[in-house]
Amino acid sequence: MEWTLFGLFLLSALLLVFSIVKTYRDSKLEKKQIDLVHVSMMKEINSIQDSIRDIELDIEVVTKEAGIQLSADEKLFMREVIDLYRRNYSIESIAEMKEVPVTEIEQLLTPYLKIKDEGGQVANAN
Repeated sequence: MEWTLFGLFLLSALLLVFSIVKTYRDSKLEKKQIDLVHVSMMKEINSIQDSIRDIELDIEVVTKEAGIQLSADEKLFMREVIDLYRRNYSIESIAEMKEVPVTEIEQLLTPYLKIKDEGGQVANAN
């Protein structure tokens, strides 16, 4: 009976050590996987930041070439108006939200207005 208890105790100690070693190895593997994901995410973030920087420089070049000088407030206003228009708000509702005349919103959005039936006009021009 004593030998049986001693054997069971020894077996449980060995299983405990085996479990600890296995858990340690698994945690190292998980840490490696997390590090790989982190590195790939950082590369992707850097790539996106580079793309954004390039786009900002392109926009700056285009605005300088076109001779357009807008203040930060004007840029923000334009961005908000264009965003609302692209989300299918009517020009009247945009003017009401921004508390400006409808004609001013129409002037701002003229380059961005969707031309309807443009394909039909071209086909009928022949």
